[in-house]
This record gives sequence, structure tokens and C-alpha cells, in this order.
Amino acid sequence: MLSNIGIPGLILILVLALIIFGPKKLPEIGRAVGQSLKEFKNSTKGIMEDDKSEDDKTVNEQKKSEV
Repeated sequence: MLSNIGIPGLILILVLALIIFGPKKLPEIGRAVGQSLKEFKNSTKGIMEDDKSEDDKTVNEQKKSEV
């Protein structure tokens, strides 16, 4: 979906965002979006690590029961 936008489309979106929000608010909005993405990435990374540790525990328990 986003691959069909192209450079002219991105420029148009940026110009519209600049007109709507103004030059003072745009950096604040960008910073907030960046922080939200960073938090989302960290939380999903934590979930993946939790799943991996649970899988490791299950494998270890299975190995112990086989011996």
C-alpha cells in the first residue's frame, strides 16, 4: 500500500501536514510518533524474549523428563 505513494505523494503529505499543524507543532508531533514507535518496538521485543525463555524452559523440562 505505501509502496505506491512515491516521492511526489510523500512531498504532498508533508506539505499538507505542515499547513495543517504549522511549523512549530510538526517537530513535536514527529518526536511523539518516534517515541511511540520506540516504546512499541521495545515492548514487542520484550514479549518475544519472554516467549523464547518460556520455550527454553519447556525444552529443558522435556529433556529432564526423558532422562
